[in-house]
Amino acid sequence: MIRAGIIGGAGYTGGETIRLLLNHPETELTFVQSRSQAGKYLHETHHDLVGETDMKFSAEIDESVDVIFLCLGHGESKKLLAEKPISTKLIDLGNDFRLTDEFVYGLPEINREKIKKASKVANPGCFATTIQLGLLPLAGKLKEVYSTGITGSTGAGQKLQDTTHFTWRANNISAYKTLTHQHMSEINRTLKTSNVINFVPWRGDFTRGIFVSSVLTSEESLESLNKLYKDFYKGHPFTHVADSMIDMKQVVNTNKCLIYLEKENDKLVVHSTLDNLLKGASGQAVQNMNLMFGFKEDAGLRLKSTVF
Repeated sequence: MIRAGIIGGAGYTGGETIRLLLNHPETELTFVQSRSQAGKYLHETHHDLVGETDMKFSAEIDESVDVIFLCLGHGESKKLLAEKPISTKLIDLGNDFRLTDEFVYGLPEINREKIKKASKVANPGCFATTIQLGLLPLAGKLKEVYSTGITGSTGAGQKLQDTTHFTWRANNISAYKTLTHQHMSEINRTLKTSNVINFVPWRGDFTRGIFVSSVLTSEESLESLNKLYKDFYKGHPFTHVADSMIDMKQVVNTNKCLIYLEKENDKLVVHSTLDNLLKGASGQAVQNMNLMFGFKEDAGLRLKSTVF
């Protein structure tokens, strides 16, 4: 058993990380820090935890634990560590260290061996994970890619905004950050591309999940491409190449990413879908923890989707 703590436990990723760690067979959740919720029971903020724990949010950080998850807003982790260096193993769920060499980039499908040896891991972004897993087998050969992705309201965080309010989001879809999404830098770094991927993100009328479709040109047959993808992800427990069309409900509430390929003449379409709060955030963070401590990679993450 290892002891784990969370800094910034009041938001969506904090809540999901709490839930996963409370049910992890190899982990004891020791503290959950939150400046805004200190002294309150966890279940007063995260109502899904009623009956699960009587822990309270703490104001202090316990560095005696084996690993700390940083579930802070973007920019806050860097600020915290500048003011208070922490020697404990760290997993940062924000975007502060994804492009630095100080932290290992926590995408297990390409960095599994590096993550096993790491003391600091930067969890990838949710859209970045979805697009990268859809295109990784083709990395180094990509020319022009057009990706469109739709995400649930939880991707915008817990703070209420006009575009996350029910009356705006319901029965509505809109594009945002066209061609300028903040995850493009990490995507280009991983896929070894520059100005190749043209990404248009959409806001969806649902709470959680991401579905991306990427269109590119390929002369290879669909049969050979499916083999390439299945060989690439063989041995990775959470990324699967499907033989029939996928949908988002298959992955919501799981740590899985599903991929499906379609081809018409020389146009290849790669569909990829995952839960933005799990494989796109907290689930992948726990997957990274499992690798860092030598646990089974899927420990505490065999979760069922809610397809009905």
